[in-house]
Amino acid sequence: MDVTELTFDEAVLARSREVPVVVDFWAEWCGPCHALAPVLEGEVESRGGAVELAKVDVDANPGLAGQFGVSGIPAVKAFRDGKVVKEFVGAQSPTSVSAFLDAVLEPPRADELVEELRASGELPEVVQALDAGDPERALGLLVEAVPSAEPPERERLREVAVALFERIGQDDPVVATYRRRLAAALY
Repeated sequence: MDVTELTFDEAVLARSREVPVVVDFWAEWCGPCHALAPVLEGEVESRGGAVELAKVDVDANPGLAGQFGVSGIPAVKAFRDGKVVKEFVGAQSPTSVSAFLDAVLEPPRADELVEELRASGELPEVVQALDAGDPERALGLLVEAVPSAEPPERERLREVAVALFERIGQDDPVVATYRRRLAAALY
C-alpha cells in the first residue's frame, strides 16, 4: 500500500501495534528501488499476512523521509509497536530480505527473557515492574543490582537491560539515560 504523510500514522504506526509493518522508502527515478520492490513484495507475500508492506515515495513525502532519517534509498524500515525495530539501506538479495523479515518476525528478545525470569523466579522485582508497565523502574532495578553482582549475574543483568533497551526503542530518552548508567555500573 502507498502511504503518505497524511496516512502514515494510522497505516504504519498504529497498524504496527497489531502486526509488523515494513516501510519501503523509494522514489520513481531510483533504479535500485525498482530492483528491490519485487523482492520485498514477494518475501512479504510469502509470509501470509504475518507482516505488511507500505511504500513511501520520498519525493512526494519529504517530511516522512526527514522524520525517519532517510538519507539514501531504497531505505527499508520495519516498525513494531510504533517504533523502528530493524532497517537496511540499498537493494538486497532475496536471501538477505528473507533473513531481515525473519528477524522482524521473531519475538522480541525482551519477551523471551521476561518469561525466563518469571519461570526461574529470577529478578522478581524487575518482572513485577515490567508487568506493571514500568520499564523505567525495571531498568533502575537492573542497574542498581550490577555493582554488587558476581560476574555471571552481572552479564545476566546486562543482557536483560539491553533487551529492554531494544524493546523500548533506541531513540527513547529513558534508554539513553539508562544505557549511560549501565555502562558506568559495568565499567
